[in-house]
Amino acid sequence: MDNYLAEEETAFVVEEVDKIINDSVETTIGGNAYQHNRVNQWTTSVVEQCLSQLSKLGKPFKYIVTCVIMQKNGAGLQTASTCYWDSSTDGNCVVKWENKSMYCIVNVFGLAI
Repeated sequence: MDNYLAEEETAFVVEEVDKIINDSVETTIGGNAYQHNRVNQWTTSVVEQCLSQLSKLGKPFKYIVTCVIMQKNGAGLQTASTCYWDSSTDGNCVVKWENKSMYCIVNVFGLAI
C-alpha cells in the first residue's frame, strides 16, 4: 500500500491532469463566444494556468503544454502527436473542449525528471 501511494505521488495521473486542463479552460473561456481579438490572450492564459497548477502538484516532471483555439465555422482540423519516451514514467493528456462557437484543444506532456 505504501509503495502504491509513493508511486502515485510521482506518477503522471491522467485524471488529475484532465481536471486541471478542464478547470483552466472553463475559468479562461467559459461561456464566452469566439472573439478573434481575444484568442491570443485566452491561449496564453490557458497554458499558464495549466502550468501553474501542474507545478503545484510537486511532481518530478518537466511539462509541455499546448493550446489551440479554433472558431466553429465548418472547417476541418486534424492534429496528431507522437513521442519517443519511457511510457512507464512519462505521460500525456489531451482535452478537446467546445462550446457553441469554438473548439479548444489542450495537450499536456509530462516528462519524468
